[in-house]
Amino acid sequence: MKTLRLLLSLLAVSVPALLALPSLGAEHDYHFLKEIPVGGEGGWDYLSIDETARRLYVSHDPKVVVIDLEKDTVVGEIADTPGVHGFAIAPELGRGFSSNGKENKTSIVDLKTLKTLSKVETGENPDAILYEPGHQEVYTFNGRGRSATVFDAKSGNVVATMPLPGKPEFATADPAAGRVYCNIEDKSEVVAIDTKEHKAVNTWPIAPGEEASGMAIDLTHHRLFLGCGNKLMVMMDSQNGKVLASVPIGAGVDANAFDPGAQLAFSSNREGTTTIAHEDGPDKLTVVQTLKTEPGARTMALDPKTHKIYLATAKFEAASEQPSTGKRQRPKMIPGTFKIMVYGMEH
Repeated sequence: MKTLRLLLSLLAVSVPALLALPSLGAEHDYHFLKEIPVGGEGGWDYLSIDETARRLYVSHDPKVVVIDLEKDTVVGEIADTPGVHGFAIAPELGRGFSSNGKENKTSIVDLKTLKTLSKVETGENPDAILYEPGHQEVYTFNGRGRSATVFDAKSGNVVATMPLPGKPEFATADPAAGRVYCNIEDKSEVVAIDTKEHKAVNTWPIAPGEEASGMAIDLTHHRLFLGCGNKLMVMMDSQNGKVLASVPIGAGVDANAFDPGAQLAFSSNREGTTTIAHEDGPDKLTVVQTLKTEPGARTMALDPKTHKIYLATAKFEAASEQPSTGKRQRPKMIPGTFKIMVYGMEH
């Protein structure tokens, strides 16, 4: 009888918890929920979410657009961020940081007022940017500079400038391990950086993946998810650099995300799809859905609270050929059509 009561008590705790987690199936697939109009004429790049403050930050040159996640409406903008690529968030400091590619600087922003407090000089063309909470430092990954600039998030003082072995793309941090990981796109490698010493301590090949741009991390199981230019998503052990699995994805990936509650890895692809894969085990990754989105929806952010994903895109003019070469040019965005597409499992 005691055994039965124990089993019933365990079920009472575990079943609701299991039911609370999304599981993909015929009736639980991700699907389109709504569109958030933004407008404007500039290009865009990374998206980032402040889960606590319920805000989405969208790079939209020459500004960062701020969206209220509870109302799904634009509530403000951060001005004077020329060539902005990304926006990193330090919730405990009430500050945000934009990587301004056209001026080789990072803006330090007050998250309450959305006003710029100061700017920090970086290497050439700061692209990916992240806040590392373990040391309360900001890392910018400088594309043309082939370097990383590290500065104190409170003072803005630069503490290190690190050369990198190639062109850096997206990066992520594991504060508990004292590591920051960065894609080196042109070398098809991942660099592991020691956050105490501010130096690269490992360089790992990503084969069979090539030219990774997107990156996400499963902090619990020490897994990196790399979105590769040869239409693969690679799962790598972040402790030793071993490639454990890979799955096919769509063309033109530029961002990845990982949902720890659902154990799902996402790849947003320029062709107009998002690949969703489940981390089945330590060395197994399985594609569970290819979500149809819209052409150009290559960057994305995931809200761990609601499990929704947010993708940026716009309407485009018809593609044309370049007269001198006959090659097809990338279609131009139609001004005023920039928007955020929201997808989830709600019904």
